[in-house]
Amino acid sequence: MPSALPDGEPMPEDGSLPSHALAGAGDRPLGFYLHVPYCATRCGYCDFNTYTATELRGTGGVLASRENYADTLIDEVRLARKVLGDDPRAVRTVFVGGGTPTLLPAADLVRMLAAIRDEFGLAEDAEVTTEANPESVNPQYLAELRAGGFNRISFGMQSAKQHVLKVLDRTHTPGRPEACVAEARAAGFDHVNLDLIYGTPGETDEDWRASLAAALGAGPDHISAYALIVEEGTQLARRIRRGEVPMTDDDVHADRYLIADSVMAGAGYHWYEVSNWATSEAGRCLHNELYWRGADWWGAGPGAHSHVGGVRWWNVKHPGAYAAALAQGRSPGAGRELLSEEDRRVERILLELRLADGVPLSLLAPAGLAASRRALADGLLETAPYGAGRAVLTLRGRLLADAVVRDLVD
Repeated sequence: MPSALPDGEPMPEDGSLPSHALAGAGDRPLGFYLHVPYCATRCGYCDFNTYTATELRGTGGVLASRENYADTLIDEVRLARKVLGDDPRAVRTVFVGGGTPTLLPAADLVRMLAAIRDEFGLAEDAEVTTEANPESVNPQYLAELRAGGFNRISFGMQSAKQHVLKVLDRTHTPGRPEACVAEARAAGFDHVNLDLIYGTPGETDEDWRASLAAALGAGPDHISAYALIVEEGTQLARRIRRGEVPMTDDDVHADRYLIADSVMAGAGYHWYEVSNWATSEAGRCLHNELYWRGADWWGAGPGAHSHVGGVRWWNVKHPGAYAAALAQGRSPGAGRELLSEEDRRVERILLELRLADGVPLSLLAPAGLAASRRALADGLLETAPYGAGRAVLTLRGRLLADAVVRDLVD
């Protein structure tokens, strides 16, 4: 979750939503994202809204404490119940992210989930995920999560090579993420993801192939692979500016992506979103699919974003300010925007084109439709789906996804 917040209109103090946002809510899936903003150390490439103990010292007092955090977040879950009113929907997905959620005791994560169950109810087949750093869990911790209702877990692996992890300021040792997959399986988790990053300065094709081999050998049913983005203001950006490490290269990113897709396809993993592969439909991350398909979700925690019925809002960033608002009975919302039909059309194209089933051509304006015909001729869109009325990216189109999206939107 990036640290910068957008502009927007003020959020009502009680967090109330316009009546049109709740109209027809029963026909839309509902998910919850729970943001845990704490990290043991700050990774050099990270621009997320996260804080180490040192960064929080003296800035939020007891309100920003990890020890009180679960209770504070539960207060926002109860606020969500008031705002959404007599909503008949059981929650379809819960995703706990960060930061490092597993810096909190497992009992705290289970209590946060229980609050959602108590206030809203969980769908019978609800997907309940937490992110975890490999060094922050052990078999007992994982067993507590599974017993408490979590059924999916995502480990940050990034790389199997120590020198790559060092550039990224990751603190786990090579081999630990793979061991975590085995421990999660033993604890009863059916669905396990490993996150990988490619294009780190100093990484070679051989390093990347070794990381893929290690990840696949661990046997998760889902792998996410992201190109490294160097964000301004991060330690990595400063190191590149000083010439300590080389800048990342778009051509290298493209080569690494092609390697990833080929290797994972050969191992039985199928892409369903540009950066995500799964062994089966059941292995896909349903929570992320809610985002990509414009469903409703409530984001609880500092800086978390929410969307319900065409209204998008975001919370204040700092854990102290977030906790203070809730302690005073106010919404922690910092601002919101009401999406027009045109906004929502454009966002559908931006997000759904990245999916394996693509986007309906009927969503495109005349200029976008003309651009889609050019993309088809250039080999960026699949021929058969296009004939059936959908724009679906080819492998080459996935490499140029951002450019294709811009053309289809414009």
